[in-house]
Amino acid sequence: MGGLRCVDGSYLSVTPVACTDSLGRPYEITLELCRDGVPYGTVGERCGWLLARLARGVEAARAGPGQAGRWPDPDDRFPEEEAGSELFAFRYDTRWGVVAGGELRCQLRTLPLWVPRDGTRGEWRLTRRAYVEAWGTSGLGTRAVLTSAELVGFVRSLVAEAEGCLSGKDPAGNPVVDTGTGETR
Repeated sequence: MGGLRCVDGSYLSVTPVACTDSLGRPYEITLELCRDGVPYGTVGERCGWLLARLARGVEAARAGPGQAGRWPDPDDRFPEEEAGSELFAFRYDTRWGVVAGGELRCQLRTLPLWVPRDGTRGEWRLTRRAYVEAWGTSGLGTRAVLTSAELVGFVRSLVAEAEGCLSGKDPAGNPVVDTGTGETR
């Protein structure tokens, strides 16, 4: 289970749960949210591939020299996105198109930080952080502010747990049954 300590002191647990097909075989994941051990919402149906892609993107941005000139600190490096853009947004949508059951999103923000120097002068330094925000079914929200290293650690733990939930099953290998053709794939 991945988890985050939020700025309000609460702890947000995020647990991948397998989505299953009509035969009961896992093929993707959904995320269950708990805040301080209390169920908070269910979000992100079939979001595993997006989380894996995000983890690879953040790792590449941290390691790549392309952003080193603008963002010398690897903790400020994220995939090239516009400031204020979302890295992900997971909701629970009902069949009727209504958002219910919670929300989990991650938005990239650029912030100025005052860095004092010896003496009387200092300088402004721009930092980038991932704001992971969650809303429960009650409508109350919570937020965690993460460096790129913290974000990749959080997402990698979710991906690793998701892979365990799916037990390495290949969704393309699921047989097609009762379609009238008698074929399997």
